[in-house]
Amino acid sequence: MLYKAQGGHYFADTLVDGSPITMMVDTGATTVALSYEDAERAGLNPQSLSFSSIVMTANGPAASAYVTVPRISVGGIERTNVRAGVAERGKLDQSLLGMNFLGTLSSVAFSGDELKLRD
Repeated sequence: MLYKAQGGHYFADTLVDGSPITMMVDTGATTVALSYEDAERAGLNPQSLSFSSIVMTANGPAASAYVTVPRISVGGIERTNVRAGVAERGKLDQSLLGMNFLGTLSSVAFSGDELKLRD
């Protein structure tokens, strides 16, 4: 269960290939999106990536590189081989838990200030 934070967003404490990363739950994001810094923290070696994919964000177009994350888990719910976009350094302040993770769940339910994720 996740709780609404100040500002109205929900944040999930995730493990990205074993590294703790806080992500904002974003039903408007097609895929998981990692900040450059979080990708580094997770050992994904972003300095070796080619940021050649252009994605549309709430702030307009941005360059991204795609990787396959071996494991992402949220509260005991784990998915393997998850596609994720990595943003260029300094272009994304907060990593996003997108629909390619959320869509694999049996339910995502909002109730008051709570968000329930069910496997």
